Amino acid sequence: MKIFIPIIVIAGGLVLLFPNKHNGFGGGRCRTDAGPEVNWADCKKRMLMLKDSNFEKAKMAEADLSNSDFSRSKLVGADLTKAAIIRTSFVKADLSSASLQKVEGYRSDFGSVMATQTKFTMAEMQRANFTEATLLGADFTKAELGRAVFKGAELGDTHFAMANLARASFKNASMKGPVDFANAFLFLTRFEGVDLSQATGLKQDQIALSCGNSKTKLPQGLTIPVEWPCEED
Repeated sequence: MKIFIPIIVIAGGLVLLFPNKHNGFGGGRCRTDAGPEVNWADCKKRMLMLKDSNFEKAKMAEADLSNSDFSRSKLVGADLTKAAIIRTSFVKADLSSASLQKVEGYRSDFGSVMATQTKFTMAEMQRANFTEATLLGADFTKAELGRAVFKGAELGDTHFAMANLARASFKNASMKGPVDFANAFLFLTRFEGVDLSQATGLKQDQIALSCGNSKTKLPQGLTIPVEWPCEED
């Protein structure tokens, strides 16, 4: 197969222009304006102010979206698989049915986000903020969620199987239906004020590692530890 490489002559010299996914040859689409179904896959879109935008069904797999602001934006059905969303804000955005599988999202902000049926499987989201997020049907299977915050979040048919939730906080989270914690790592995970009676997959040794208070309720067959390992705030 023949490969043609553009050559430009400048002041007697030769400049070889190789196609690159971020330049004008392979990636002209990366300069496309924000909009529904936009294709920003593999593109660098760091530190952009994109609040109140419409990215419904957008293709942003493996894009670098770090430090950008998608707050109050519509990302229903968007594909962000393997995207970098480090310190990116999705506050009050709609991520329903979106794919954030295998994203790199350290300290990303999902406060008050709508994330129903959203896939976060195998995501790296340490210290991510999901305060008061709606996570009905969301899937965090095998996700890294150390020190993530789920305070006041709405959960139901939510999956945390095999997730790392060490030191994560679910204080005052609301469980509207079953929540799967099968084989999740719950070291010092905070469940103060949480009704876990509908949780599935929980075992006594997981409870022994986690933290709760007098308002924490457990599934039938599990017992409150004599002493929780965390001090009250």
